[in-house]
Amino acid sequence: MINKKLILAVPKGRILKELMPLLNKAGIEPEDDFSNSDSRKLQFTTNHDNLDIIRVRAFDVASFVAYGGAQIGVVGSDVIEEYNYEELYSPMDLNIGGCRLSVAVPNEDIGKNDPASASHIRIATKYPNLTARHYAQRGVQAECIKLNGAMEIAPALGMAGQIVDLVSTGSTLKANNLTETETILEVSSRLVVNRTALKTNPKHINGWIEKFRAAL
Repeated sequence: MINKKLILAVPKGRILKELMPLLNKAGIEPEDDFSNSDSRKLQFTTNHDNLDIIRVRAFDVASFVAYGGAQIGVVGSDVIEEYNYEELYSPMDLNIGGCRLSVAVPNEDIGKNDPASASHIRIATKYPNLTARHYAQRGVQAECIKLNGAMEIAPALGMAGQIVDLVSTGSTLKANNLTETETILEVSSRLVVNRTALKTNPKHINGWIEKFRAAL
């Protein structure tokens, strides 16, 4: 591990836009192709000979770091809680990507579906593990239908009585006649590292942790 390049895994999309100024402050400058939207590359060099960046789906960042494909990553606390990987260590909150993981129900069902009085509910969500744990704490069995997108339309199509999804402004919920009824988790992006890599290469990895901390 010590003689190999460190790999930093970052998420595609909105979070990456918020992350770029922080990377710059930490002294990380990816190669030009990194900002080329037409590029098919997945791994990029940086201005540091011992550090490369991979750009992957947000949910996959946690898996790449947990299984050692990358040693450092940036991932939402929602993903950390969903997978609960023992190999992930999160030394700091980066204070970007703020939103919340919430329950939402159809407007016409407000007040009708009280989980406290139910023993079983069906929920459409991208977070089946986190959702099931949340409701199990109340003695409610949550039957989770795993969807990777378009959760908001599931209740209207009769697939589920409610959804659990990330909410920022709430405009998507409103457009689909849903109302947010409960916040399960306040979400922000975290720096994560692989525990084994930290033990075997503490100097380099702790060095990058400190650079991110200074950038904040």
